[in-house]
Amino acid sequence: MKRVFTSQFKEPIERLIEQKHALGFPYDESQRVLFNFDQFCLKNFPQETELTQEIGFTWAQRKPSENNNGFRNRLMPVRELARYLNRIGIAAYVIPVDLAKKGARYMPHIYTREELSALFAVLDQTPYKRNFPVRHLVIPVIFRLIYCCGLRPSEARKLKVQHVDLGIGRLHILESKGHKDRVVMLSDDVLALCQQYHEQVRSLLPDSEYFFPDSNGKMYTKDWIIKTFRIVRAKAGMQHSGGTTCRVYDFRHTFATNRLYLWMKEGKDLTACLSYLSAYMGHAQLSDTAYYIHLVPEFFPQMAQMDMGKFERLIPEVEQ
Repeated sequence: MKRVFTSQFKEPIERLIEQKHALGFPYDESQRVLFNFDQFCLKNFPQETELTQEIGFTWAQRKPSENNNGFRNRLMPVRELARYLNRIGIAAYVIPVDLAKKGARYMPHIYTREELSALFAVLDQTPYKRNFPVRHLVIPVIFRLIYCCGLRPSEARKLKVQHVDLGIGRLHILESKGHKDRVVMLSDDVLALCQQYHEQVRSLLPDSEYFFPDSNGKMYTKDWIIKTFRIVRAKAGMQHSGGTTCRVYDFRHTFATNRLYLWMKEGKDLTACLSYLSAYMGHAQLSDTAYYIHLVPEFFPQMAQMDMGKFERLIPEVEQ
């Protein structure tokens, strides 16, 4: 969608967007936020040519109907614009990161080996339906990819064919949470699964731009993946666990916790490993990844006797 910028910040906004596009990033969501910021400046600061603290703080007023994640995501592109202006020698106020603190963290459900086996057994039995010719192919693979690569469910849904390199096993995750892009490498077995899957889907929907298309070649919705998993979860006999509803997103939490468990069990240096896992998962801060260290002794009883003291400096405090 072509947006026309008209405020005093028109040129730097357009140059920032051009720069992102030149690097191969779609930057669509950030462009939408910057357009809203441009209109906000045109209305409230029509003559201001400097991105001042007053502009930053006025933009950073949280709306009554705005949830915490929406608030944070609205600030990020404007912070990036300010950093861009500073890089090219133009003074600009950068909105502080801690203005949009994360809320209390959800306690995830970490799937056991038995639970994963039960879930994937149900997924693999997805029946073919004539009116939905690729659905039975998509469902077992999209959930496996979310778990095996620690993807956010939205990242899997939005994957386009052009961003999946099945030659070397690489996913390009573009402009996900926090408007970040990253590369995710596939293990050999996951790559083989994706290659076989893609060949079958392309024979039925050769022109779809999405790697996981619906029967019309379009992207599946958030509601679809939630509803589908709810049905699978019920068939696997896993409605709730400890009073908490098991979610699709918990595949990602399970991936992170399992990976840290293996590294700790192998005696790896977590100081070095955490940064790799953080980049792989697309976390905004290293503390987002270090959080999972809390969960290892809780969900892996065999690690309960481990001396956690040596990891204390890596573990962020948990908000209650």
